[in-house]
Amino acid sequence: MAAERQYEGRLPSAALFDLDGTLVDSLRDIAESMNEVLARRGHGEHSLDAYREFIGDGVALLARRALPPDARDDRTVEVCVSEMRRIYGGRWDRHSQPFPGIAQALTRLSGEGVAIAVLSNKPHDLTVPLVAALFPDTRFAAVVGARTGVPRKPDPTSALAIAHEIGVAPADTAYIGDTATDMQTAAAAQMAAVGVAWGFRDREELEQAGAQVIAASPDVLFDCLLELRATRPRLSDGSPETRGESG
Repeated sequence: MAAERQYEGRLPSAALFDLDGTLVDSLRDIAESMNEVLARRGHGEHSLDAYREFIGDGVALLARRALPPDARDDRTVEVCVSEMRRIYGGRWDRHSQPFPGIAQALTRLSGEGVAIAVLSNKPHDLTVPLVAALFPDTRFAAVVGARTGVPRKPDPTSALAIAHEIGVAPADTAYIGDTATDMQTAAAAQMAAVGVAWGFRDREELEQAGAQVIAASPDVLFDCLLELRATRPRLSDGSPETRGESG
């Protein structure tokens, strides 16, 4: 269970964001890059929607999920990871854009004194330039991707290291993302788990993974963070509260 929050009625001191599917719509660039890897090896390609389920746990698992079941041996996955990094590294900026309204949400949070940071399972050497290019006017306290020798999300190691670097207690930090992996990361790090409904996965996955609140759009994210509680009341149907949806 998440630790008791220390910011009831006010914003958390820090907000850590997932990248793909939370800050940035990168689905097409990732899908087209991985499909090129598959095509070069004579394998069938996947639809754009299929990649919604493949993304979120690092390049190795992306490659393993995209490959046919009989071609998922470690050596093939390793080669495909290398090819994917090369191909995607040369085209990540073709279609990827911040989700509408997310830059404004970041600006508002930063203006209120919330330290904002990025923690992604995308390789670190791809995460840093992507964030710099797509958010040139946003000041992040830290931008961290997957690094050799450091466990990936949902392991809490990197999330806790960022909180320590910023000088904020995990209990005074929210982790914001669009997948079960992100909600599990928040729980493991004893941070508030905030789901976003505009990402690559559906609300049901976020609910089942323990999201305390789900923001329907970036323009209500500020209010979601402002109203967070350590033990949020549940709606009558047992689901987390979703801000920004009618009905």
